[in-house]
Amino acid sequence: MRATSTPSRLLPRALVVGLTALALGVSPSPWVSTAAPAPRAASSDVIRDWSETAVAVVSGDAQRPTAEPFVWYGFVSAAVYNAVVGIEGRYAQYKWHERGPRTASSAAAAAAAARRVLLTYFPASQARIDAAYTASLEKVPDGKPEDEGVAFGERAAARLVELRENDGRGATVTFDKQPAPGVWRPTPPNNTPFANPWMAKLRPMLLDSPDQFVPGPPPELTSKRYARDLAEVKAMGAKTSTERTAEQTETALFFTDPLPQQLQAAYRDHTARHGLDIVEAARLFAAAGTASADATITTWNSKFTYGLWRPISAIRLADTDGNSATEADPSWLPLTNTPPYPEYMGGHCANDGAVMSVLDRLTGGDIDLRVSSAVTGTTRTYTDSADFNRDVINARVWEGIHFRTADIVGNRVGRHIGTYALDHYFQPLHHRR
Repeated sequence: MRATSTPSRLLPRALVVGLTALALGVSPSPWVSTAAPAPRAASSDVIRDWSETAVAVVSGDAQRPTAEPFVWYGFVSAAVYNAVVGIEGRYAQYKWHERGPRTASSAAAAAAAARRVLLTYFPASQARIDAAYTASLEKVPDGKPEDEGVAFGERAAARLVELRENDGRGATVTFDKQPAPGVWRPTPPNNTPFANPWMAKLRPMLLDSPDQFVPGPPPELTSKRYARDLAEVKAMGAKTSTERTAEQTETALFFTDPLPQQLQAAYRDHTARHGLDIVEAARLFAAAGTASADATITTWNSKFTYGLWRPISAIRLADTDGNSATEADPSWLPLTNTPPYPEYMGGHCANDGAVMSVLDRLTGGDIDLRVSSAVTGTTRTYTDSADFNRDVINARVWEGIHFRTADIVGNRVGRHIGTYALDHYFQPLHHRR
């Protein structure tokens, strides 16, 4: 189904349940006691609450730039997931094999895990984090289950922090390719240096190495494909383009909202509307969050490796590329400002591909994702991942900041990463506890 675009206030629609345990080939309730029915898992409110807190801390208080928040959201979601399934069961833990008491509160565990991870990396936000923690525990009855949950959540967070020791965050990594035809250089208007080059070497959360899924090189500057890509973005992505329609401009601007925060809000909305319990919500956030983290790392490795120039440089300097089918326009400007890092592959589209692949698996194909943009003041409902992927690929070209090939390749790589995430992690358990 084609995505629909409506004002931010949306009417309720029919809910679509996620992928069932039966569809995954396991018994509907693998953790049910043989003596008595298991109680229904706790509400997923705590998962959504800590998503909001993580966004407020990482992207608000700390103001981490560009795609970096994907990494931190991945950390938080993985620790929360381990805290929840370590108590509730149902799915395999992420790089951990500890089980909490069956009597422990998984809601208290989730809150404690998220609090500890955020405090470890963002101590300046302690007041905000502790206020959110107090609010979470007020919803949990006092007593032994709460205490056990808090203790187990702390252990889950400690495991995540241990896993991320010496992972390359903030390391000195220098992009030293000298400007030449086809080579990235800082772009107007701010001519900002390569942002966060350390992410190119960061240890992934799921993959074996930052270059495990790095694609082959971009098209040669003298190729027909390169000339077609340049001609398209030059015409459709120009600030003053007369070929881009109003609807295309709206699509381009819609996806200029910061993607990490945009997706976190969409996950919160989806899990609430579909009534996912704490286990299913924790799994969705963790699978999408870790896949996004690795899509970001893979993207930066590709950008660092190939160092391809952005359209604004390519168009302004087309008379140096050796391609007779391209023509320079020294004053060309894109619809939106170009981000401060190389072109290939497209990071937004890589993250989109990873997330859509995860959602396809978790929902059985009807993703029912409502995505809002503060830039355009609209909300789009996507039921088909192909529609979402098509729109974001187009949007980055129509913004004037990417060649189409970079977007297509990025999206394809992201889909592979999302598939890898659920092939190797977050899998259903096939035994009873």
